[in-house]
Parts: sequence; C-alpha cells; structure tokens
Amino acid sequence: MQVSKRLFSLETESAFAILAKAKKLELEGKDIINLGIGQPDFPTPQNILEAAKKAITDGHHGYTPSNGILPLREAVSKKIYEDYNTSVSPDNILITPGGKPVIFFAALIFGEPGVEIIYPDPGFPIYRSMIKYTGATPVPLELKEKDNFEVNIELLEKLITNKTRLIILNNPNNPTGSFMNETKISQLVNILEKYPETVILSDEIYSKIIFDNFSMPSLLKFESIRDRLIVLEGWSKTFCMTGWRLGWSVWPNKIIDFANKLCVNDHSCPSSISQYAGLEALIGPQDEVVKIVKEFERRKSFVHNGLNRLKKIKCFKPGGAFYAFPNIIETNMSGNQFADIALNELGVALVPGSSFGDSVDEYVRLSYANSMENIEKAIYRLSKI
Repeated sequence: MQVSKRLFSLETESAFAILAKAKKLELEGKDIINLGIGQPDFPTPQNILEAAKKAITDGHHGYTPSNGILPLREAVSKKIYEDYNTSVSPDNILITPGGKPVIFFAALIFGEPGVEIIYPDPGFPIYRSMIKYTGATPVPLELKEKDNFEVNIELLEKLITNKTRLIILNNPNNPTGSFMNETKISQLVNILEKYPETVILSDEIYSKIIFDNFSMPSLLKFESIRDRLIVLEGWSKTFCMTGWRLGWSVWPNKIIDFANKLCVNDHSCPSSISQYAGLEALIGPQDEVVKIVKEFERRKSFVHNGLNRLKKIKCFKPGGAFYAFPNIIETNMSGNQFADIALNELGVALVPGSSFGDSVDEYVRLSYANSMENIEKAIYRLSKI
C-alpha cells in the first residue's frame, strides 16, 4: 500500500504521548502527578452544562451552517467589541471544532513548496507540523529567555523575505507562559506594517489567562493590519471546555470564503450542542472565569517561587497561560532525560522543551493546571533530581 509522502511530514504533540504513558503507569499502581497536559483542571461551569442539556432537549441535534450558528457568531462579535473596542462582522467569524483547524486552514491556504512561513520556537508543535505538511519551509523565530521569551523584533525582521507568506504569533505563549504587553505589541505591529503582503496568524487562545493586572493587547485592535490578520481564539482554556471542541476565529474578507470552504470539506460544521454551550459561556455570568484566573495566578506564584528554590533549576516568571518553563541546564541533563526521570522515577509527568522546538532542549514545560496540593508534592519530588 502506498500513502502520500506528505503524511511523513506530520509531527505530533508529545503532551498526549506523555499523558498516555502517565495513564499506563497509573494503571500499574504508580502514583503519578500529571503536570504535562495543557488543559484546565476545573470543571466546565454549571451554567454552560445546563445550556448544553437544554440544547439537547430542545432538539438541536442536526447540522448547523458550516461557519457556525448566527447567534454564536453575533455573540463573539459583541464580545470582541466589549473587550477590544473593535467591530468585527459576524460574517468574518468562523466557529470550528477547536482551534487546530484554524492553524491547519491557514497553513493550507498560504503554504506550498517554495514559500516560507515563520513560526515561534518554542511554540505549539502543530504550527511546524502543519507548515511542513503543506510543503512550505518552516522558519523558526527563536524566543530567548534573555528576551523574556518575547518576540525579538530585530530578529523577526531579519527572517522576513520575499518568500514569507505567513507569520504565526502566539500571545500569551505556550509553552513558556510569556506575555507581550501592549507596548511590545505596538512595536511588533510597526514592523508588520512594513510588509503588507505578509499575512499574520495571531494565536490568542490564552487571552483571558493573564496575570499582574494586565489585559490582552489583541492584534484585532490594530486597524492597519486587519485586512491580512487571522485571529485564533476559543472556549477550551478560558471556560474549561477542552473536550467540547469549540473554537472561534476572525478572517479577512479576502480569505474567509476559502476558510469556510475548508470547513465544509473537513468537518461540515461544529457540534450543535457545543455551540449552544459556547453561546451561554459568552453571554452568561463570568464569575467562574474570574475565580479560575485568580487561582491560576496563585498557582503561578507558588510554582515560580518553588522551582527557583530548587538547586540547579531556574524558572522565568510566567505572565499568562498556565505553564512554567524551567531551565534545567545546570542538571547536566537534556529536557528529555529530565522528563524521563521525573516520570519514571519520581512520578511527575512533564513535557521536554524539545517537544516545542529545536532551540530549547535544556528546558521542560510544567503545567500548573492541577491542584495546589499536587503541585506542592510535585515540586518536592523534583527536588530529588
């Protein structure tokens, strides 16, 4: 049997492989603390659950429009205006089964042999995977600890060529937890304005999980780049809805029809039940979200301080999301070696930095989407390395 050669370009997400290993060890009777997977440990808020139940009993069981139900797209449009004082038509919004289709579609629309796509390194591994699948050349934009893992604007400008079709940005960043404030984003936009033929994909999935009283400086605020800007957002992280598979995105007029056509070919439409749940998430009370973010900030401080008290480990202070990205170079181990020992000998599941790019082999990612009790136990166990 012959398969397409392009399939061999696909990569994967190590976090899921590590989750499977951790579950296997648990079945063998071992006590495992999972700080590997990137999903909130809180339940989906009750009002959202009730909305989903009502959608079922009300008979919302069939197909919806491929771009999502109009009330949900209108609610997203309203939310964007409330958050960023920016008007976006519901016709420019796509509802998708999670955020990954947005990455896939953007790569398919702009990627082909002979072109380049810039992506963050370290970054979400699906960026590079999808770029390679299209035949385009992935160009890593290295994020350095000395720059607080923010985009180095001078380096970015050096990477842009006449072959650059798409630039992928992510703020707050997975896996580092770094956050670029509005001043930095404004500087970044000043550079992007110089390259009007280059499209931008801004992954803002962690936009509501930001600390130290900062708020999200969405690229949607900048009119000068709106005609070539794709924004990826969703419900998974903010509303603890990873398994509901629901995301939203904003697309420019010139390419929204291409993206919607890919929706039709790929998945027909998002789950109708999830869409009605997502609608309640946006228009219903936000009290639980506020509580969740406060708890993540409390855990962030504990993890940051706890890791920096360990010998041979130093940890950058996260500004958003729910990840810490400690540097373990003084242990004389690679991130893979460190993560293997942590899991197999100490019962702590982590993700090696190399899962997120080639430039961060001396790091590991730790998700503090777990209870404070388990996080405290995990840091104690890691102190034994």
